[in-house]
Amino acid sequence: MKPLTPSAALSAIVGSKPLPRTAVVKALWVYIKKHGLQDAKNRRQINADANLKVVFGGKSKVDMFAMTKLVSGHLK
Repeated sequence: MKPLTPSAALSAIVGSKPLPRTAVVKALWVYIKKHGLQDAKNRRQINADANLKVVFGGKSKVDMFAMTKLVSGHLK
């Protein structure tokens, strides 16, 4: 896959160097698990912290499938 440059908001989570979309999603999951942001009851929900809230367009909870769509807007 072609490396894409993350936006400033996304680079706070995954770094600023260009990465393929698959590597960005993997890095997001590492961040989510490290900070315990996956909802305990509904494992498909991601509870956003301050960094993720910016990436998620201000939403405090996002479904894991919607997450990839929202992240796509932060890749060029």
